[in-house]
Amino acid sequence: MNAVSTRAEHGPATDGAPTRWNRHIGPLFAAMWLVYLSYPWSAAWSAAPGVARTVSLASVAGFAAVFLLGFYRVRVRRLRGEDEPRPWVVWLVLAVEAALVGGMGLAARENALAGLVFIAVSSVFFLPVREAVGVVVVLVAAGEVLPRTLPGWVPTDSLGLQVVVASVAVFGVTQVMARNAELARARTELADLAVARERERMARDVHDILGHSLTVITVKAELAGRLLPDFPGRAAREVAEVEQLARAALADVRATVSGFREMSLANELASARVALEAAGVEAHLPSAADEVPEGLRELFAWTVREGTTNVVRHAAARTCTITLSSTQVRVSDDGVGPDGSVATGSGLVGLRERAAAAGARVVLGRSAAGGFELCVEPGSAR
Repeated sequence: MNAVSTRAEHGPATDGAPTRWNRHIGPLFAAMWLVYLSYPWSAAWSAAPGVARTVSLASVAGFAAVFLLGFYRVRVRRLRGEDEPRPWVVWLVLAVEAALVGGMGLAARENALAGLVFIAVSSVFFLPVREAVGVVVVLVAAGEVLPRTLPGWVPTDSLGLQVVVASVAVFGVTQVMARNAELARARTELADLAVARERERMARDVHDILGHSLTVITVKAELAGRLLPDFPGRAAREVAEVEQLARAALADVRATVSGFREMSLANELASARVALEAAGVEAHLPSAADEVPEGLRELFAWTVREGTTNVVRHAAARTCTITLSSTQVRVSDDGVGPDGSVATGSGLVGLRERAAAAGARVVLGRSAAGGFELCVEPGSAR
């Protein structure tokens, strides 16, 4: 695993760009730790004037600038979702930091080794885990060996421990930040998924609404056309009803899109009677739906709508019967019987989803009269 690719800075930013707060809080936090460069700065400042002193002071300032600039640039790239810096650029930054530590050591001596802690932090922040561990091991060894081998330098027994502790701390913090970034991405994906599901629901509802309404409108328009030569008055009434149905369908679509539409079982039964009679199908429907629990009425209303639409469209039936109970709704006819294209249609797919959400199932089969039967009843889908 690449340690760089798991940093929290990969988290999403608004409109693909880091916010002002996200972009600056990290470098400000990193700048706070530069206070530890006061040790090599003080040691170099206290040294005798000369080239070594000047080089050491300039190296301390340059080291702080390189450390902050590298941290800032990588963080911003990650916030923007851009590619990681090329490996050679990362190694060049670490090499420059190491060279500046050497420059600090000209006058600051062993105090310059405080810069090894910052190099360790940079390696953990920039490099893959294995490479970062290798760099930290080298830095610990350098911190322990150099003060004991260079003349005039005083060993610092805790330096190696400081390098290790700083590296582990930074690694732990970046892992926590990475998990937070993953959670942020997960929340974004869940939000996108919720939007997609809502779009699917809306598309399904609009399909079912228009499928039924347009079927009834088509049947009544055909009826009006047949009646027009001999019964113009009745044809005019049918045309007027077509207009009313079209307006109702438009209102239903608008209500569905707005999220305020509720299905009424009583209304769907009345609509089913009109649609079946217009199609020349004898309708046997319940006169009331009072025994149906409130929690099942919307599902049963969708079932009546879908079943009636299928009868009018596909059944070529003479009669249609709808029965209701407190747990079940059944739509049956005496038409041509089950058909594969009907059983897998979009309307039935949507009805199955609604039934599953209510803890019910859709059962399709042949009716007692030899036609098609649609039933919604308690139980899980098979």
